[in-house]
Amino acid sequence: MAKAKLQVTQLKSTIGERHQFESTLHGLGLNGPHSTVVVANTPAFRGAIKKVIHLVSVEEIDG
Repeated sequence: MAKAKLQVTQLKSTIGERHQFESTLHGLGLNGPHSTVVVANTPAFRGAIKKVIHLVSVEEIDG
């Protein structure tokens, strides 16, 4: 059975946000608004997404 993955899309810019949020988005592989990445559904990625949930949208997809 394939594990589910998370599709993360950055919706908002990091202008005016703390540097920590920008670093977290770059760690996830997001480069700017409307960029999308697919990451594994692990506690580490979930924690990073939780930090920047106000800047991104998350969908669960079948991997």
